Amino acid sequence: QHGAVFPVIERDLLEQIHSRLAAMERSGETARRNEELKRRTLARVNRPAPVAGIARASEARRWLFDPTITLAADIRGARGELIHAAGTRVNPLDSVTLRAELLFLDGDDPAQVAWALRQQGQAKLILVSGAPLELMKARQRRFYFDQGGTLVAKFGIRAVPARVRQHGRVLEVSEIALAPARRTTP
Repeated sequence: QHGAVFPVIERDLLEQIHSRLAAMERSGETARRNEELKRRTLARVNRPAPVAGIARASEARRWLFDPTITLAADIRGARGELIHAAGTRVNPLDSVTLRAELLFLDGDDPAQVAWALRQQGQAKLILVSGAPLELMKARQRRFYFDQGGTLVAKFGIRAVPARVRQHGRVLEVSEIALAPARRTTP
């Protein structure tokens, strides 16, 4: 079959993208956008988004967390040997211990920061809100951040400060109600 052939009148898509990028570069828009991206990235690193739904503990609460899982599939070694069969219940605390307590706290609450720093041992200090880099500089101590609230969700923590420590084959999770901050009157 034969038919009429028409020339392509649309601009090439890659050519359009290239000319738009070149125009953005000439106008300085690319540099402005890069600076804004850099500013937003630094702000998020210095102060990550707080974990949603976490309150200051108003009453003490304590429970046990069993980290045992049931394997959905076989676990095999590098040479194909069976390490654990599907359906096996495995508790990671049988082979690895929790090296340090985990302390969850609001880094914007001075009372919680002071409480965490007074605890014995080398606990891991995990923020659910606040500025970890600023605290590290000020306190000369490492602070972590539970970005996205993965750990507090896993342990069922709803209020801070909270502590996680190992007791044999389970973890004890405690939410600690600190005394209310004293108000000073002039």
